[in-house]
Amino acid sequence: MTTGWAISEGLVGYPEAVAAMESRAAAIAEGRAGELVWLVEHPALYTRGASAREGDLLDPQRFPVFDTQRGGQFTYHGPGQRVAYVMLDLTRRGRDVKQFVCSLEDWIIGTLGTFNVKGERRKGRVGVWVDRSRAGGARREDKIAAIGVRLKRWVSYHGIDINIDVDLKYFQAISACGRGGDEITSLAALFKAKG
Repeated sequence: MTTGWAISEGLVGYPEAVAAMESRAAAIAEGRAGELVWLVEHPALYTRGASAREGDLLDPQRFPVFDTQRGGQFTYHGPGQRVAYVMLDLTRRGRDVKQFVCSLEDWIIGTLGTFNVKGERRKGRVGVWVDRSRAGGARREDKIAAIGVRLKRWVSYHGIDINIDVDLKYFQAISACGRGGDEITSLAALFKAKG
């Protein structure tokens, strides 16, 4: 069965996206629908993952906060960030969650490579980083993409986000995935830094 792709124009509300994902994941598990990768952008909001700590939400009044059962901690979603929701049958992929997450990281790294950006994994951490160290300076790494998935009956939903041209100041109100807002970057910020 071929994996379908869908791209939503404009901003998609988070509750509507979660309802659509849950419905599609159930249909995939029951054999009533094919797999789907759905590309969206959301209005500005924060989501609280299953591992989130309350102290990591520094400004709870800034944007709406949605509880979610995906993995991970707090994250920001908003205009300029591409979210890819992956509704895939892991039974077809060997039911190996760790390998599945690695394959999502590989996908992000390959995508960044098409823009001449070297994305990297970090041992013991989920997501994709870029090395921002300068010669002779302190080591610096910034997270450019996050992963937070959930499985139900071996079908994944939720997924990944890549910061394209997002306003990075909005990460300051959370400790994004356990990292400070200063350690988050975007493709636009990288290109601007290259001058």
